[in-house]
Amino acid sequence: MEKEPIIRIAAKGDGVTASGRFAWGAAPGDLLLEDGTIEPGPHHVTPPCRHFGRCGGCQLQQLDEESLAQFVEARVSNASSAHELGAQHIAPPHLSPPGSRRRASLRAESSQGRVVIGFREAASHRLVELAECPVLRPELVAVIGPLRKLLITLGQGQGQGKGKKGKHAHARMAADIELTLTDQGVDLGIKGLSAEGLALTEAMLDFSRQNALARLTLDAGYGPDTVWEPEPVTITLSGVAVPFPPGSFLQATEDGEAALVAAAREWLGDCATVADLFSGLGTFAFALAGPGTKVLAAEAARDAHLACKAAAGIKGRPVHALHRDLFRNPLLAEELNRFAAVLLDPPRAGAREQVERIAESTVARVVYISCNPSSWARDAALLVEAGFELKELRPVGQFRWSTHVELASLFVRED
Repeated sequence: MEKEPIIRIAAKGDGVTASGRFAWGAAPGDLLLEDGTIEPGPHHVTPPCRHFGRCGGCQLQQLDEESLAQFVEARVSNASSAHELGAQHIAPPHLSPPGSRRRASLRAESSQGRVVIGFREAASHRLVELAECPVLRPELVAVIGPLRKLLITLGQGQGQGKGKKGKHAHARMAADIELTLTDQGVDLGIKGLSAEGLALTEAMLDFSRQNALARLTLDAGYGPDTVWEPEPVTITLSGVAVPFPPGSFLQATEDGEAALVAAAREWLGDCATVADLFSGLGTFAFALAGPGTKVLAAEAARDAHLACKAAAGIKGRPVHALHRDLFRNPLLAEELNRFAAVLLDPPRAGAREQVERIAESTVARVVYISCNPSSWARDAALLVEAGFELKELRPVGQFRWSTHVELASLFVRED
């Protein structure tokens, strides 16, 4: 039987042979047999999670550390080379360790009183019930078991609310679950359920106390209502405790955030004025602002903008928070010309309109943080065309064992 070696891992996580055959669950150096089975090679390891292969959350647990790092680096370097960006230096990839992810979006569904909480199977709507998760912080995993019991109670409440009776009086329940580890503990958001009546409210309060939650919010479709929050929930960013609105964006791991922040500080630490675009809660604004640097933090999400503004005011940091939709109303070239540098960290789709304005400006230094190498490369090509040079690329694998890759990049326009 002919055997073909796996020579690389494609962007979606499949192993690829020189002839173009694909095999899911393969590692570089594995041998792909004619019948599609895999003969493990030297870089193939035993996946650490019992759910791997069903759960759609991870695609790369079969890779050893060396191969995983190579995959992260290749996703970034390939995006750069495909658009001929001429990266002068690509740093070794930074990988967040197991058990470090501090936020997760899960799905919960029930039928006949049984609740399943987990990630969906790959290319399917079926849920995988999480009994473990080596990616998440243990504090988040610890909440999942008790949460199942709470959701059974809330689900029964949905049925009673519809006027149903009897021991099968629970309607089919479905909810989205948001878990975030904050300064005060686990912030839990439940979306898609309502809870009317004293009994259900008491059940949620008891659950929150017993599990030492930082906050519990319930969203029945009209926005999150806070059920439990003994003290204001915050997230500390570069030493600044920032109010954390429910559902706000946060870098997936503290470790990954530290790597991205370190790059921004190294590249922009000597700039007197910086425009931080798509600034969110101020992850990079607070890292850069100081005695020698003033920062404009522009953000469209009103809650995040107000949180950043409040924290800057309390701490007296030189951060000016600006509420502005940079997709519909990007900063113009004449506005950008006031700054020595720009940092941007847009959503996955990129920021073409804003990058076009940056290209038209006189800004000499740009740091582009991205969670999507493909959209980043398209935007970066506009900067290169405008005379910027891509000085350095730093790949970051915050979403361990996933095909999701992030990066930090430095562009400099020479005089």
